[in-house]
Amino acid sequence: MATVELRFSALPEHVRTARLVAAAVARRAGVDEAVLDEVRLAVGEACSRAVGLHQTGGIDAPVKVALIEEEKQFSIEVGDEAPHAVPAERVSRGAAADADVEAEEDEMGLAVISGLVDDVEVTTGENGGLIRMTWPATPQAATVV
Repeated sequence: MATVELRFSALPEHVRTARLVAAAVARRAGVDEAVLDEVRLAVGEACSRAVGLHQTGGIDAPVKVALIEEEKQFSIEVGDEAPHAVPAERVSRGAAADADVEAEEDEMGLAVISGLVDDVEVTTGENGGLIRMTWPATPQAATVV
């Protein structure tokens, strides 16, 4: 299992770099060319979501991306360190309107990702969240350059 790890400051301008790296590693892992645009879009959405959560929460920690090449699949994990509260907890903090807007944006981003990726897992907790996206891959024969 080969893994490429990427960490970047939670700034929107770094999302493009994450998308390009993800597409390049996916191609090398054997993800079908027809799916690479979906990989780029899904990674861009997941990274943009993580950047937004970090910026909103005032979190200085980097966004983490792991690109994992396994025998017959390729996975991308995008992690954030923003605490994820359940909606009732958000409302009780007194910022109900802002919490509703944030929750709607979060749900929209996750809906876009779910529309692009057949196999997606989202886990959240008080120490952060993780989106794991998986695509089938056909390993290519190694070439010597």
